[in-house]
Amino acid sequence: MKIMLTGSRGMLGRTLVQHLSEHTVFLSDRGNGDITNAQAFFALMKDVRPDAVVHCAAMTTVDLCETKEDEAFRVNALGTSNVAAACYQYGARLLAVSTDYVFDGNLNKPYHEFDVPTGGINVYGQSKWAGEQAIRTHCPNHIIARTSWLYGEGGPSFVHTMLRLADRSQTQLKVVNDQVGNPTSVTAVAVALKRLIERPELVGTFHISCEGAASWCEFAREIFRLAGSGMQVISCTSEEYPMVARRPHNSQLEKKMLRLYGLPSMPNWKQALREFLERGRF
Repeated sequence: MKIMLTGSRGMLGRTLVQHLSEHTVFLSDRGNGDITNAQAFFALMKDVRPDAVVHCAAMTTVDLCETKEDEAFRVNALGTSNVAAACYQYGARLLAVSTDYVFDGNLNKPYHEFDVPTGGINVYGQSKWAGEQAIRTHCPNHIIARTSWLYGEGGPSFVHTMLRLADRSQTQLKVVNDQVGNPTSVTAVAVALKRLIERPELVGTFHISCEGAASWCEFAREIFRLAGSGMQVISCTSEEYPMVARRPHNSQLEKKMLRLYGLPSMPNWKQALREFLERGRF
């Protein structure tokens, strides 16, 4: 299968390249496939003619999206719209990566694929939700794969930040305890995406975050424990640790679609984190 991969230089993109080695993969990035330039991206699609496009390109720094709203919507909404329209035009299946942040976080249980997002509470979530809507409008043959709290080889990620702090002289760290989600390895996401790519009859929205939930505080404690660090993690509230963009209090994702289709479940987040740290390739 010929697959075009947008955002190929990003953390998830780099990992996907390794997992799709048995396919012919065309790597697209800003240099040769700017998704915000519709004319250029259509020309690229016409030239490459892929069977499928895995769309990982996005503006994902949440606080930066908040301060550069137009750029966030240009990449995450307009850029995704261009990709979806080009896929439809040239008959390619589209698999697009989205986020837990399309939900506002007010539900008292994990969100499944049939819960209707509000667009979230920050610009990042709103721009990704706009991109999802564009996909549904322009390209019926699609999968939207939502994931959350990603970390992986090369970073950047929360895990990398914690590991850097573990090497410093400080002995205490405050981390919020009232935001709960699914810490997720990009390796687990790459494996799940490969399965979805190779099932051409599947369409719709799938959640592919790791199983099990944690607060950022619990996530940090597990990172330091596995790294053998004596860092003391002190819990605090979001109000005590304000950031530019608001974060949802609950961004847990239920994997209902994987279950309904009888697909393999995602690994537990603690197991995936342990395997990542044991590999030693940060």
